[in-house]
Amino acid sequence: MSRWDTSNIPDQSGRTIIVTGANSGLGAVTARALAGAGAQVVLACRDVAKGERVAADLGERAEVRKLDLADLASVRAFADSIERADVLINNAGVMALPLRRTADGFEMQVGTNHLGHFALTGLLLPKISDRIVTVASGAHSIGKIDLDDLNWERRKYQRWAAYGQAKLANLMFAYELDRRLTAAGASQISVAAHPGYASTDLQSHTESILDTVMALGNRLFAQSAEMGALPGLFAATAEVKHGGYYGPTGLGGLRGYPGPSGSSKLSRDEATARGLWELSEKLTGVTFDFAA
Repeated sequence: MSRWDTSNIPDQSGRTIIVTGANSGLGAVTARALAGAGAQVVLACRDVAKGERVAADLGERAEVRKLDLADLASVRAFADSIERADVLINNAGVMALPLRRTADGFEMQVGTNHLGHFALTGLLLPKISDRIVTVASGAHSIGKIDLDDLNWERRKYQRWAAYGQAKLANLMFAYELDRRLTAAGASQISVAAHPGYASTDLQSHTESILDTVMALGNRLFAQSAEMGALPGLFAATAEVKHGGYYGPTGLGGLRGYPGPSGSSKLSRDEATARGLWELSEKLTGVTFDFAA
């Protein structure tokens, strides 16, 4: 497993895999690898035109469908359009944005990265046969979940603290989802992955001087998007543990081939995870049908 790469992906023929944010970056690389392994891939994209350009290179194994995770109406419409799938990869995300709100009034980072994916997963769960993969980040370690002000309505907004909270929420959701699936005796599993420090377009949308700084960092230090996508691909296709978390195994989790990854003490706080789950249900209006 220490040098697991796309050549190790098992044959995915006959399987359908949904990848959110598949129009660029890690999502596009992930979709390309899965289609190459024989899967039918649904590219769930806010920018359909960009998604179509990616899909054009993948041929008949790829289809593009509109999904804006910052709009719960779009999430519901997308979920209604899906008949069945084997795997859902919650990959899309935004990072370190200035303060702005989703269509439903959520702070954009927690709204897109967590609440949009929470709602999507809940709506699709009865249609998913195998597993849900949620892409987190090493930045979860700087995050704290504020259940009294998740959407930064009273606190002074801090873009990086908001990003850390959103990525911590991703990881806590993945862990809590697996606990609930296991308790219900469900067939599906939930796992998480992170890309380490990978060069993608994610670092170019902070609308600040950080765009220039991170572009330089990408050239000097980051691994390729192809390497950064490997942990998510491993989590989606390899034999994994219930509630596992996977990432690069070199340079403190920043680079290298995929393997098990550690996470912060806060990410394992089950009481906060339950509180986040209940709040997420309330905010999105989506509850999970584990009996199905």
